[in-house]
Amino acid sequence: MDKTPMPEPLRRAIHQFVSEAVLNCQEVLRYTEPDMAWDWKRMTLYRAADAADALDMASLLIAAYLQDAGADSETIHSYMQSKQQQSRSQGPGRQHQAELDGLMGRPTPEDKGPLSTRHSFGRNHAKAAQTNEVDPQEQLTAGCLHGLLAKLCDDVDSLDGYLPPQAAAMARRVADTLELLSSPPA
Repeated sequence: MDKTPMPEPLRRAIHQFVSEAVLNCQEVLRYTEPDMAWDWKRMTLYRAADAADALDMASLLIAAYLQDAGADSETIHSYMQSKQQQSRSQGPGRQHQAELDGLMGRPTPEDKGPLSTRHSFGRNHAKAAQTNEVDPQEQLTAGCLHGLLAKLCDDVDSLDGYLPPQAAAMARRVADTLELLSSPPA
């Protein structure tokens, strides 16, 4: 395999797209909080779509570079996992409805194939939501995203206003650590 590093302009563009996606992901999480009940339906979709678009741009820019460098189309599509791609323009499909049915406790579909599997995913998420246990990875991810934005906006105090206490504490620790790391050495 070629060990040529990514060209610097491409690397910077990819970093920009990933940064944009991460900030949009933080907003998706923000709009799930109870104090945003009035706007969650609209804004979670906007920001999730914006995050997906930013990552799509990153992957397509890398694919364009590979194509320009002579990679064959089959290899590029394999790397992009094109067969997994589903267009948002088509709206939610049967598999999404099956997963939602599982989340909402509705009956399992007659189909015992992929729709049943998606229903099980939804049912498992619903069961997890009924416990008070917090997934440590999800908590860390949310804490990092909220803490990052609080640090960037210099608004760490606002965390207590919209996050549950444990999540706010995690986000505050992240913001405090980022502050320490960005301070010039004494």
